[in-house]
Amino acid sequence: MTVARVLVIGLDPAKIQGWDPEPVQAAIARGQARFDDRGIEADWCLVALDENPEGTIAEALNRGDYACVVIGGGLRTYDPLLELFEKVVNLVRRHAPGAAIAFDSSPEDCADAALRWLR
Repeated sequence: MTVARVLVIGLDPAKIQGWDPEPVQAAIARGQARFDDRGIEADWCLVALDENPEGTIAEALNRGDYACVVIGGGLRTYDPLLELFEKVVNLVRRHAPGAAIAFDSSPEDCADAALRWLR
């Protein structure tokens, strides 16, 4: 039996200025546990905006054969990051053309977002 593999792309909460990363890191841990509970292999690609996020994402996409890529709400819902969000979608299309693209609303519901496309 092949285990579905998912890549979650989001902002690294530890690298956002003026932000307390602990609540988001705890939510990421709960989200990872939900993947584990469902037997889904999940890799996380958390990027810093000032550290070549596109290159980091492209590298992560090329490291595995992903059935689904979940793009986090932090990249998607913050208007100043619209251009980066568009780049992320196009990176997924280019580097993982067979992967479904899903969107979460929090790190805790990443597994649910992926499962919409893995069924």
